[in-house]
Amino acid sequence: MYICLNSATIGVKADLRRSIDLASRHNFPGVDVSIVEIADLVDEMGKDSTQSLFDDAGVRPGAWGFPVNFRLDEGTWEEGMAALPRLAQAAQSLKLNRCYTYIIPGHDELTFEENFDLHANRLQPAAQILADHGIRFGLEWVGTKEFRERYKYQFIHTIDGMSELNSAIGTPNMGYLVDIFHVENSYATADDVRKLSKEQVVYVHVNDGEAGVAVDERKDNIRDLPGYTKELDLTGFLHALRDIGYDGPVVAEPFNQRLRDLPDEEAVAEISTAMHKMWEAAAL
Repeated sequence: MYICLNSATIGVKADLRRSIDLASRHNFPGVDVSIVEIADLVDEMGKDSTQSLFDDAGVRPGAWGFPVNFRLDEGTWEEGMAALPRLAQAAQSLKLNRCYTYIIPGHDELTFEENFDLHANRLQPAAQILADHGIRFGLEWVGTKEFRERYKYQFIHTIDGMSELNSAIGTPNMGYLVDIFHVENSYATADDVRKLSKEQVVYVHVNDGEAGVAVDERKDNIRDLPGYTKELDLTGFLHALRDIGYDGPVVAEPFNQRLRDLPDEEAVAEISTAMHKMWEAAAL
């Protein structure tokens, strides 16, 4: 596994070239990408020249967010699905074989069963397209109690619930986006992560909990930089991933307003420092 920069998660707006530059100068081995931007660059300059953007900087491509909005109306979903094969083809050409999204843990109109059917029915054909192009698909469960209680009908918010959805989707490329915040907020542990296979873990988020706030009182959009508050067992989490042989990107997702208010260079530098200290503390 390797430390990877996703500029959007720290509030930095950057296109691919700038993201690669920031990653290279601030000691990030990897960088996440926008698959729409990647596909446009492959069309414009070819896959070899696009790949050289990473190679010349000594930075490896990480993962990409699922580009289809499957939560809205039928027309929006169908439009996204029509564009997906081109994007998947571009991803395959550069061996960008990790795609991820999150599952909202509730709905105000759909019951659990109705929402489950919607997700399974819409994500299955998308997952098949990804599978046909050699791309793994990781779904993130959101374990924060405060988040799911916003909705009339609660939905999947645990690893077991996500396992059921992955099984219903049924394609062999299904797995998990594993975020330590949601692992601990759903009362799972490093040992639960250790039960997963290397192939099931597609993508990883790290962060830290707000200081002194109990698990059930945590707010989803308030987190700290990895290792800053010591509320979450980052070392145990990373050791579990190491033990199963996880070899993908590890990305900071702190949702921290102080960090977002910093100039871009300072924000990236601070995240880099936090991530490398976390790595050293875990002896990785």
